[in-house]
Amino acid sequence: MAKFVDRVVLHAIAGAGGNGCASVHREKFRPLGGPDGGHGGRGGSIVLRVDPGVHTLLDFHHHPHATAANGKHGQGGFKTGANADDLELAVPDGTVVFDTDGRVVADLVGPDTRFVAAAGGRGGLGNAALASATRKAPGFALLGEPGETRDLVLELRSMADVGLVGFPSAGKSSLVAALSAARPKIADYPFTTLVPQLGVVSTGGDDAAVFTVADVPGLIPGASAGRGLGLDFLRHIERCSVLVHVIDCATFDPDRDPVSDVAALEDELDRYTPALGGELSDRPRLIALNKIDVPDARDLAELVTADLTQRFGWPVFSISTATHAGLRELSFAMADQVRAHRAAQPPSDPTRIVLRPTAVDDAGFTIEADRELPGGFVVRGDRPERWIRQTSFDNDEAVGYLADRLARLGVEEALAQAGAQPGAPVTIGDVTFDWEPSTPAGMAMLMSGRGTDRRLEPDTRVTAAQRKAARIDRRRHRTDEKLRTDAPPEPVAVDDRPDEGVGDRPGGVPGPAR
Repeated sequence: MAKFVDRVVLHAIAGAGGNGCASVHREKFRPLGGPDGGHGGRGGSIVLRVDPGVHTLLDFHHHPHATAANGKHGQGGFKTGANADDLELAVPDGTVVFDTDGRVVADLVGPDTRFVAAAGGRGGLGNAALASATRKAPGFALLGEPGETRDLVLELRSMADVGLVGFPSAGKSSLVAALSAARPKIADYPFTTLVPQLGVVSTGGDDAAVFTVADVPGLIPGASAGRGLGLDFLRHIERCSVLVHVIDCATFDPDRDPVSDVAALEDELDRYTPALGGELSDRPRLIALNKIDVPDARDLAELVTADLTQRFGWPVFSISTATHAGLRELSFAMADQVRAHRAAQPPSDPTRIVLRPTAVDDAGFTIEADRELPGGFVVRGDRPERWIRQTSFDNDEAVGYLADRLARLGVEEALAQAGAQPGAPVTIGDVTFDWEPSTPAGMAMLMSGRGTDRRLEPDTRVTAAQRKAARIDRRRHRTDEKLRTDAPPEPVAVDDRPDEGVGDRPGGVPGPAR
């Protein structure tokens, strides 16, 4: 059996982007092929789309979790990973999307209206796109961004022109059945209608007007505070341009009368605050005194018509859903009010593309003191946080590339101006690290092996200043006598010429034999 559901919680998880590929081209007879890693594919998004054939949120009630596919990873040979398909979810016309704080995120009205509930992550760049004049063959690639995760509340607000309000068993469902082809459940006990019922009404004739009528479950005193079913279904009359009070003139309750019933209903409507803005008190009203086919009810309707007109100033109609008495006049009055409301609406403007350029003085990030870590700082901004998510921290070269990007953005300079000391904890996104000022951006990068960065390696080489200081320290603690004793001996001149003999000429040049 079909079930009407008009409020659900959707857990949307978009797909993550694919990782970039770190690859070097290898081919016979082609030395130094260079990097050829491709980009990762985009993750799928969660998209809500208005479908005229859907009338309830029942599917989300049974399947509240929606997860899109991830993008494919990049490959060598400049092969880009495939983008994941977006996951489209069909919603009824008139669905309102709220965030967890109760703020309206989107109002989906009109066929094929779309709203991106959760955006998919972007794919990471391959190492072919990261090559530069100083980094010929990067040994790293950027990771894909994770998809957006959001919890959203979907509420359905019926798209009706006329809303019928009244106490339980006032005859609202019978009125919808008499005016339209809808067949809501009708019985002789209160709260027969548990879900809103819509009906399409046509006045007929050459100047026929077509509009929709919504039957809202019965209201009782305290409905705006949550009593009965009022709070669950009062939202369905927020979009109605006309409200009709359906009054039961044949009630057996001695404490009720048509005037007090209208006053009680108006009090509940005044207490209700529409989430879409505006006030229900601004909507035009009509009063329908129902069940005049009962003799006592007809007499009561004739008696209170003048009082209702004098007190509220709204048109009053005496009707009977059983005999259809007065229904034609009531339908024409509804059509006139709907026409007036439609004529008063401004023409709808076509959707415009809005471009919001970044301000000239916008650095793209902010720095504030960390409340949890003493002496620490927190860097906030779309680009720094995105770069953190795209960095593989088990690759030193990737970490060095991140440091260069942050330095070019001005993060290091801003940290220094904020008073950050070397070793201070700095948090960007979900990562906290000890800040050490690196080489200024734009300087020649130290050459190192693929996947490494010399700035992140410990430097054990003794500098010239350290050697000079050690030499001075040694001489300071030695006496002059010890310095003379430890001095190396003077070199002795040695004559390595051969001795002159018989048959030899001076200078060691051998002579002729005798």
